[in-house]
Amino acid sequence: MTADSRHVVRPTPMGGAAATWSSRLPVRRRWLGDKMAAVSLRLGDLVWGKLGRYPPWPGKIVNPPKDLKKPRGKKCFFVKFFGTEDHAWIKVEQLKPYHAHKEEMIKINKGKRFQQAVDAVEEFLRRAKGKDQTSSHTSADDKNRRNSSEERSRPNSGDEKRKLSLSEGKVKKNMGEGKKRVTSGSAERGSKCLKRAQEQSPRKRGRPPKDEKDLTIPESSTVKGMMAGPMAAFKWQPTASEPVKDADPHFHHFLLSQTEKPAVCYQAITKKLKVCEEETGSTSIQAADSTAVNGSITPTDKKIGFLGLGLMGSGIVSNLLKMGHTVTVWNRTAEKCDLFIQEGARLGRTPAEVVSTCDITFACVSDPKAAKDLVLGPSGVLQGIRPGKCYVDMSTVDADTVTELAQVIVSRGGRFLEAPVSGNQQLSNDGMLVILAAGDRGLYEDCSSCFQAMGKTSFFLGEVGNAAKMMLIVNMVQGSFMATIAEGLTLAQVTGQSQQTLLDILNQGQLASIFLDQKCQNILQGNFKPDFYLKYIQKDLRLAIALGDAVNHPTPMAAAANEVYKRAKALDQSDNDMSAVYRAYIH
Repeated sequence: MTADSRHVVRPTPMGGAAATWSSRLPVRRRWLGDKMAAVSLRLGDLVWGKLGRYPPWPGKIVNPPKDLKKPRGKKCFFVKFFGTEDHAWIKVEQLKPYHAHKEEMIKINKGKRFQQAVDAVEEFLRRAKGKDQTSSHTSADDKNRRNSSEERSRPNSGDEKRKLSLSEGKVKKNMGEGKKRVTSGSAERGSKCLKRAQEQSPRKRGRPPKDEKDLTIPESSTVKGMMAGPMAAFKWQPTASEPVKDADPHFHHFLLSQTEKPAVCYQAITKKLKVCEEETGSTSIQAADSTAVNGSITPTDKKIGFLGLGLMGSGIVSNLLKMGHTVTVWNRTAEKCDLFIQEGARLGRTPAEVVSTCDITFACVSDPKAAKDLVLGPSGVLQGIRPGKCYVDMSTVDADTVTELAQVIVSRGGRFLEAPVSGNQQLSNDGMLVILAAGDRGLYEDCSSCFQAMGKTSFFLGEVGNAAKMMLIVNMVQGSFMATIAEGLTLAQVTGQSQQTLLDILNQGQLASIFLDQKCQNILQGNFKPDFYLKYIQKDLRLAIALGDAVNHPTPMAAAANEVYKRAKALDQSDNDMSAVYRAYIH
């Protein structure tokens, strides 16, 4: 994998939540088996893009951000995918014209998210057609008025100047009105000063407005909300060939994780990982893009070990194997290893054996006690550590625990990295986790291909303990939000309001998110199958409150939410999804 290949944002699994790798492989074979003559593609074309093992997905060829280098090798285009916030360099042989292959692709793919993406394309085409018609109508009106003006001017050459002046005034006025008709709703809400400037400075006659030529997909409300906040000062500078209005919201999504923010700098990877210092100088942070060109990942030649095959660990190991890594697994309940042995993993009899036979060993267990027992217990990790062995703890624990583990690993000559993950079971299965790492930066780089396989983004946060603290803060926010959702739904019920209507309203507002929708659907359907165990989010709230206590910082919201989760646990909801906190309000 080249260094430039890390500049591509990994797309979400495009077959929908229920799609599996085995179900995607026939799609890949059909795509690669097609015999198609070379088709000329250009900027702005709608296409079907084939990314790695994922099924073909609708997208549009667009200009990349100016600091995003084109990968070396075969000819490729930068494609923004519909229905997602994803974009990537796609080789030309992996692209097909959208309209010519639409029916074929719709027959192959039946997933809900795929259909939503196709709907997004059709909506884009409808908007484009509407703009074209408006532009054509305005241009025709302008031409007729000019011709009429010229005809009237011929009989009396003495009045020519005056009549032409009047005609030009009418044309300007009408063009101003035409421009008003194609102005978007969001622009109408702009400043009055800007409106007056637009009305007083009409374009020259006969030239269609530039924004009617270069049609773009409307910016989403989510992105608008992001850009209206503290990040509003940041703007992507387009290339010389592309006007500012063509800046795509999906590029904002990419750049906001890669470009300077207040007090923190996220910098794109070049040939070696770089670390930018905060203005305070207290912490080093690196946001690492985690996908290779065309979705392909070059697996490390190092032997990988993995300890703990729970909700998160199972998905991680599955993706490591799929991307070609050599993996040895161990789990306290040995039966959980069987599936992965069938997929090509090796079996380790003890944690010590896994560590001693592997170069890098990952672990993902439930809580601080389990993390310590895994390292310090009988036949534990520490017994297999010797100089050069690497240990990466992906468990969500407190900073004191991870610091203690780092000290004992390093004291034996080992290398240590903490790398807790933000996400849930579905994101783990899809390889879309967010990895927060801290500790040995060299080991962080050595884990690059592994992090690419299991996640969409990784952050390097400096010294050991920082990732643990950040992870607890993230989960504190998430757990508190979940409790508030449950509280709102129950309040709606007891006051005679429709819970479904409440969800519909929330989904149309600023709080709209996949998390909100999924958790509300769980509650409305009474389906609490665990995607993130309730007992673990309560554990994280407890540890976050302790973190606040340690620095004398109040956490009253988290404390209130924690009490609700404790009540839910008392109602035997520990092994259900976190959304089962709802039951604490109805009992």
